[in-house]
Amino acid sequence: MASEGEYESILCVKPDVNVYRIPPRASNRGYRAADWKLDTPDWTGRMRITAKGKLAYIKLEDKVSGELFAQAPVQEFPGITVETVGDSSRYFVLRIQDDNGRSAFIGVGFGDRGDAFDFNVTLQDHFKWVKQEEEMSKSSQSVDTGPKLDLGFKEGQTITLNIGQGKKRDKPRPQSSGALGLLPPPPGGKIAPPPSANHNTEEPTEGAETACLLELDSSNSNTVVQSNPSSDLWGDFSSSGSAVPPSAACQEPSSGDWVQF
Repeated sequence: MASEGEYESILCVKPDVNVYRIPPRASNRGYRAADWKLDTPDWTGRMRITAKGKLAYIKLEDKVSGELFAQAPVQEFPGITVETVGDSSRYFVLRIQDDNGRSAFIGVGFGDRGDAFDFNVTLQDHFKWVKQEEEMSKSSQSVDTGPKLDLGFKEGQTITLNIGQGKKRDKPRPQSSGALGLLPPPPGGKIAPPPSANHNTEEPTEGAETACLLELDSSNSNTVVQSNPSSDLWGDFSSSGSAVPPSAACQEPSSGDWVQF
């Protein structure tokens, strides 16, 4: 039954419906609308289908005043409260019930087949929703009856959180590729000087520097150092016929050693 706190919702309203007194059912073959006096209905009014909780109510009311003529509480569909007839889709048999619990069976019919279809579908949709609600409640109860996982702290159990004391991670150094890195120094450890702006000037060779050092040393020493003839600084100015050794240019001048220019 519906509880007191539930509200009543309107599912469908049909403005024209006919009510008939029906004879008792003679056999188990069901009701037939042809046995009723379809040309002279016993009552004409409107039908309003409401729902309160899981129950649906079919209410027959006056068109003008809205006064209740009869109502049929429906607990399931299809069921004993609403039955179809065997010879038409526009007529149904309702079991109405008063406040004292007394019940009776009446016949109702719609002039339009569309109204009869809406009446049938409205009741089907409502009890389909009721069935879904019952299945959901059963599934939720089965989940609640299972063992629950206890994630709470036991008595005396504590937890320690270290905030802001994480280890600093060293950033990885970018690795330079071989094409962009610096070239290694030469094997001898010496770096060649940059080239001169004047490309016509010849740099003194290592042999010429040695000859000049020997010339400075010969003024203070009597030691004669034989240098390589190819490194003589004065070789270009000597005559082609003389064979004066290059070291003579770095010794003390004598009267017999001067080269004729």
